[in-house]
Amino acid sequence: MNRSLHGPPFSACAGFLLLLLLAIPRAEAAGWPQWRGVNRDGLAIGEVAPQGLPLEMRPIWKRPCGGGFSSPVVAGGQLIYTEEEDGQEVARALRAADGAELWRKPFAESFGDEWGSGPRSTPVIDDDRVYIQSCKGEFQCRLVKDGSLVWRTHFEKDFGVEFVGTKVNEGAAIRRGHNGSALIDGERILVPVGSTNGATIACFDKRSGKLLWKSLSDETAYSSPVLATLGGVRQAVVFTADALVGLDPVSGKSLWRVPIKTNAKRHAISPVIVGDDRVVVASHSYGMICVRVEKDSGGLKATTAWWNREMKVNLSTPTRVGGALYGFGAGQDYVCVDGADGHVRWSQPGFGKGVKTDYAATLAIEDRLLILNDAGQLFLAAADPSRCQILGRSQVCGKTWSHPALSDGRLFVRDGRMLQCFVLSPEALPTAK
Repeated sequence: MNRSLHGPPFSACAGFLLLLLLAIPRAEAAGWPQWRGVNRDGLAIGEVAPQGLPLEMRPIWKRPCGGGFSSPVVAGGQLIYTEEEDGQEVARALRAADGAELWRKPFAESFGDEWGSGPRSTPVIDDDRVYIQSCKGEFQCRLVKDGSLVWRTHFEKDFGVEFVGTKVNEGAAIRRGHNGSALIDGERILVPVGSTNGATIACFDKRSGKLLWKSLSDETAYSSPVLATLGGVRQAVVFTADALVGLDPVSGKSLWRVPIKTNAKRHAISPVIVGDDRVVVASHSYGMICVRVEKDSGGLKATTAWWNREMKVNLSTPTRVGGALYGFGAGQDYVCVDGADGHVRWSQPGFGKGVKTDYAATLAIEDRLLILNDAGQLFLAAADPSRCQILGRSQVCGKTWSHPALSDGRLFVRDGRMLQCFVLSPEALPTAK
């Protein structure tokens, strides 16, 4: 690192630069209001890509945080997250700029297993409302300004769903609670309830909580639905425990269905849209599969475009940049997969331990990738399908399975003990590679 012989030391210059960066308005930044960002695709909208990471990243604020694997969400300068505290699942709202608490609302009895305790579903902020969900199926709509309860439903009491600590079918893995996040579509909210009696997905009026429709009789997996236009038809794409399905978001009608059944029924990957006619999902048992959805006489048809049986991804949803999918691979490697045919373009070891619980969250900012693995290491990489380029790395937290949030140049990271806020500088600072 070069140091000037004149003027203030580097640390003072960096501090002054940081203040300038914080003062620059980012009018186009869209926040991080739900699971995997604005469009549920891991893409940071209106953010400036960093060119490097500091040798040591220091948070501008941090505060103690209870257990849970849900992710923080940010909108309108307010951060909301859920955690476990004294046997309860609790929703908290903070001022994103400095971490000051705005309100705290316990909303359900806590659930825990050998992996830890606390909520696992990521909240959804929509306008003046926030939607939160407990592991045991308590679903609530609250006001963002003060946390006041607007409406609620309960998956077991209202839909007969038993999803915690049981084996729904012989051979299925023990259920780990309700993990998937609800999906906003206009005035509707689609909730992965999981009833095998016709309510795998339930759709409510997001303002009043009135039930509008319910659809399917699959068990719910741990995946979160996404909106897409495939084959020229706008739809909700849902990865259940038994199939990949397209639903009409207005009526709940099933538009197409591809069975993807495994004994474990633990599908956790959210669908990834690749172009205007393809969607990719993966599981540890099945591998990675790309489904093509096309117009057919009388509706839509879905066929397998490609299937990489070796890409057995368990927890980490890949992020698409251009024609490439970036994410955690089948072993302890980070990979780039070609979205056109499913072959691995490159593989980089050293991101995990080669076990089923390995995890890495990937955010894409312009032509850069931010990758947070479950060991709390943050990597900066180039979104380059030709080769792996690691541009920086830093230890930012402890063990975590929570997806970070990015808004207005600030990265919000949580583990089971602490919630922290880091500022990402677009300037090329000294980095560790």
